[in-house]
Amino acid sequence: MKTIKFTLTMLLAVIMFSSCVIEENNYNNDNTISLNNLLQSSDLWYVDYNHTTGSGDTRFMSLAFTLSFNNGKIYANNNLVGLGSVGNGYGDQIGVYSTNNDVLTVNHDLDGYIDFDVVQVNSNTIRFSDLDRNVTYTLKPYSINNFDYDTVFYDNIEYFLQEYIAWENTATYQGNTNDFDNENFLAFIPENTNTFKASLDDTGTTINNLLWDFQGGYEIFDVQNTDTLKVLTLNYDGGDTEEFELSVMNDGKIKLYHISSQTYYEFNGRENIIFKKGKVTKLPRKRFIVKRKTRKIKKHITTKGNRK
Repeated sequence: MKTIKFTLTMLLAVIMFSSCVIEENNYNNDNTISLNNLLQSSDLWYVDYNHTTGSGDTRFMSLAFTLSFNNGKIYANNNLVGLGSVGNGYGDQIGVYSTNNDVLTVNHDLDGYIDFDVVQVNSNTIRFSDLDRNVTYTLKPYSINNFDYDTVFYDNIEYFLQEYIAWENTATYQGNTNDFDNENFLAFIPENTNTFKASLDDTGTTINNLLWDFQGGYEIFDVQNTDTLKVLTLNYDGGDTEEFELSVMNDGKIKLYHISSQTYYEFNGRENIIFKKGKVTKLPRKRFIVKRKTRKIKKHITTKGNRK
C-alpha cells in the first residue's frame, strides 16, 4: 500500500513538473495559436529592458521601447520625443518579419536577418532570445488604447535627456545669483550613459560652435509620491555638485529648479537625435538598466507640463 501510494505521488510530481516545463518553454501552450497570431494579438509589445539577460546585445532591440507586428511588417518606437504620436503610436517601420514554429526571423532595414527563439512565459510575458548574440529580451503586451505612454516616458527619462544634441537655457527667473547662471548649454551624452557636459557660451550660439567648459556624471532620482517630478544631480569632475528638481514641460522643454539658490531655469532641446531604424543623426545610444533611488522632497515645481 505504501509502495503504491509512493508511486502515485511520484507520478503526480512528474506530471506537475512536466506541466511547469511546458508552460515555461513553449510559446503556444495549447497549440491553438500560431506564433504570428500571438505577435499580432497585441498592438504593442513593451520591451522591458530592466529584465534583459545575457552578455550580448541586439542593436534594434536595445533601441526599441515598443515593437509592433502587423502582416509581416515590424514597427518600433525608438524615441521618447514624440512617443505616442509617431506612427499613430506604433512608431516607425524598421523591417519585415516571418515566423516558423517558435522561431521569429526579423529582416531589419539596417542590421539584416536576425533569428529569435520565442518563449511565452505566461499570458503577460514573452521572451525573445538571440542565441547568436547571447541575449534575451522580455516583452509585455498592450493595447494601444490603454498603453500608458507617459509612464514609459518618465520611467525612461534618462534617455529623453539624451535625445537632443544640447539643451539651451532660454529663461532664468527668481532665486539667488549662483555659478550655474552662466551655464547656458547642457548635453547628456548617449554613448556614455551618465555623462553630461556644460557650456558657458552665450545663448544663441550655434550647436557646432559650442565649447564645452565642464564635464561630469549625472544621476536622476525618483521623488516620493509623484511620477512626473524628478531630481537631477550634476556631479562635476572638479568636485562640485548641483542639484535640481526636474520637470518636463513638453517634448522639447524642461524646467530645472536649483534647490540651493531657489532659481528656476528653462531649457529647450536643440537638434533632436532621431533613432530611426537603428540609424542615428549624430551619436549611438547605449541602453542600461535603470535603477533609481527615491528622494523625499518638498515640491517646488508645481506646473505640470503637457509632454505632447
